[in-house]
Amino acid sequence: MEGAGTLTSDAFLGGALDILQPANGYRAGLDAVLLAAACGARSGEGARLLDAGAGVGVAGLCVARRAEDAHVTLVEREPALADIARENIARNGLGARARVVELDVTEGGAAINRSLETAAGVSAGEFSHIIANPPYFAEGRATRPPADLKAAAHQMSDGALDQWCRFLATAAAGDGLVTVIHRAEALGALLDGLGRRFGALRVLPLYPRTGVAAHRVIVQGRKGSRAPLSLLSGVALHGDGNAFVPTIDAVLRHGAVLDW
Repeated sequence: MEGAGTLTSDAFLGGALDILQPANGYRAGLDAVLLAAACGARSGEGARLLDAGAGVGVAGLCVARRAEDAHVTLVEREPALADIARENIARNGLGARARVVELDVTEGGAAINRSLETAAGVSAGEFSHIIANPPYFAEGRATRPPADLKAAAHQMSDGALDQWCRFLATAAAGDGLVTVIHRAEALGALLDGLGRRFGALRVLPLYPRTGVAAHRVIVQGRKGSRAPLSLLSGVALHGDGNAFVPTIDAVLRHGAVLDW
């Protein structure tokens, strides 16, 4: 897979998924699995899910593995990562329900629709669930990672987060749910970008452990809703020592839904 360098094979969901990803550079982990668990898609719903900025596909494929009738579209800008995502779909036997679209989510609506229709035969506005793990840092405000793919995955230009939020709204069906995981420091920008396009926003802080500040937030909203924002009490990931609390362990090992 040209441009990706050496790959590793990593187990997710207690071995239910076998994922290839670059040994150096962008690597998916805890955030992707938590994002998949938080979106709430379950078997029997026939969910149509779009994973925006999917990377090698971990979050979207976690949903596909958990919800056996979900159809998943992985949207990724970087061709090298998109190629790995295609291989991950194949090696996990999910080719009937998952596909990859090479697309920059910061493009305009017309370009987005053309890409989706050409590559996947779908249109924006058809997805019941949209999930996203946008780049965490603004360009020039953090040390640029040495690997090009890692830099692309972790840094975005000023104003790009709002463009992401616009894309999420474009992709969502009339009552679609959007779920985003991001740094806690980005909550203000997230609420601004999502709040102008979604209602019933819920904010779930994620704490490394009880008694310390949240380092991540999960924000979810519903298109077309006018319900007010809810700030939830949050979840501590670790108990005593470095062990995950039982709820999070069930998410990571067994693909459980994060019930929030």
